[in-house]
Amino acid sequence: MAQRTRQPRTDPKKMDRMLTRLASGYDIDRFKRVHGSDPFRILIGCLISLRTKDEVSYASTARLFKRARNPAAMLRLHEATIAKLIYPAGFYRVKAKQIRAICRMLIDRWAGKVPKSIDELVELPGVGRKTANLTVTLGYGLPGICVDIHVHRICHRFGWVRTRTPDQTETVLRDKLPAAWWIPINETLVRHGQQVCKPTSPICSICPVDRDCPKRGVTRRR
Repeated sequence: MAQRTRQPRTDPKKMDRMLTRLASGYDIDRFKRVHGSDPFRILIGCLISLRTKDEVSYASTARLFKRARNPAAMLRLHEATIAKLIYPAGFYRVKAKQIRAICRMLIDRWAGKVPKSIDELVELPGVGRKTANLTVTLGYGLPGICVDIHVHRICHRFGWVRTRTPDQTETVLRDKLPAAWWIPINETLVRHGQQVCKPTSPICSICPVDRDCPKRGVTRRR
């Protein structure tokens, strides 16, 4: 468990400095701009985005919400219709089934409203801590740290954490990450991970924080 593993000492000021440099080079508000502040759309939009490119997931979510904007309206759509609307999002048939199940639970348990609790959100089909954190932070403005594989991987490269899973990384970051970065760290490191700090052959030569990275130059671009 992360709590039992000795974590690296990390200077919060250095974390703030590095994230500030990175954020200045990316459009970190794009997800919020596209989906707005409706918790339901953020929840469903994030679910659709899993294992799917942004351009595809944004268009898929837009098509779906043009037909149905709330859980009750979405339940009136057949599963096959939802699948067709969100295609070609990854696992679109599975996600269509999950979306209907989510809408049913929201209506039956929370009167059609999206809960504000991460613990309650992860009870919904297909919703993990990443989606739950994104929903409470962007939908309700509540504290939360959305950790996906990019955030998990880059935090390791930066020497900020020593963990095995994204969930454990989230737990550690809650103790050391400056509060101002709890919400924007996800979009910042996702963009950085997609464009520069890639899983293999990261492009260290154009990284704005390469001098602060202990893994600088370890794996070079081929």
